[in-house]
Amino acid sequence: MGTSTFSGPVVSTAGFISGADSLVSATASTLTATSASHAGRTVLLDRAAGIAVTLPAATGTGNSYRFVVVTTVTSNSTTIKVADATDIMAGAAIVANDSDASASIFETAADSDTITFNGSTTGGIKGCTVELQDVATNLWIVRIVGAATGTEATPFSATVS
Repeated sequence: MGTSTFSGPVVSTAGFISGADSLVSATASTLTATSASHAGRTVLLDRAAGIAVTLPAATGTGNSYRFVVVTTVTSNSTTIKVADATDIMAGAAIVANDSDASASIFETAADSDTITFNGSTTGGIKGCTVELQDVATNLWIVRIVGAATGTEATPFSATVS
């Protein structure tokens, strides 16, 4: 049998991460994402009353974080925020509109550091996915695909001080 050789960062714990081991359920009101517990895994956001997620500081590790809304937000909001006021997010959200089978695309602003899902106009509906990657010091790349209701609005803002 041949030998397999991998180069670059490989996340492994006694083999490849796959199946149930790659899923992390988040049901508490807060979650502090860490490289050890959440990088390279899918975090299931499973709380109708919302979850406040804080990312680790962006340092250029290349680590990826994936969040999936499995329970629609019905009260409060689910937020995903950077660790400190020097980090920002760059990217876009593609949001399916409930009224006419079209989509809205929202870009981050130069100072975006927060994603807010309210379960309606800014998203947070079951099935929404958020992918973030730590690509450089103070920089997260973000991609959101989801749905919203009512008058769709951007989920991006600047709230971290």
